[in-house]
Amino acid sequence: QVQLVESGGGLVQPGGSLRLSCVASGRTFSSLVMGWFRQAPGKEREFVAGTSRSGGSTDYADSVKGRFTISRDNAKNTVYLQMNSLKPEDTAVYLCAARITAWGMVSLRNAYAYWGQGTQVTVSS
Repeated sequence: QVQLVESGGGLVQPGGSLRLSCVASGRTFSSLVMGWFRQAPGKEREFVAGTSRSGGSTDYADSVKGRFTISRDNAKNTVYLQMNSLKPEDTAVYLCAARITAWGMVSLRNAYAYWGQGTQVTVSS
């Protein structure tokens, strides 16, 4: 079983930045493909970013490309999401997700077996 705990959310003005963190436990972190998803009120959960086990491959939703960066530190069992140039439409609960299956189709929500509780990000002036 894998436990995921997110942190780093908060209230930020448009154009601002936040860095989210997700600490994993319960399994060798470097065996996990990691992803970030988000869910706004009344909307479906959507893919934001994903990273391979080594961090050598990443993928992003078109809506965040060039603004968000996913990274991981396998020595710290942690995956990060650096969010820059935030917009009001980025407001959502951000959830960390993990899977033990191989890299590929990283945007597929159902491919992830483990989920954190989420951290709220609100972008507003």
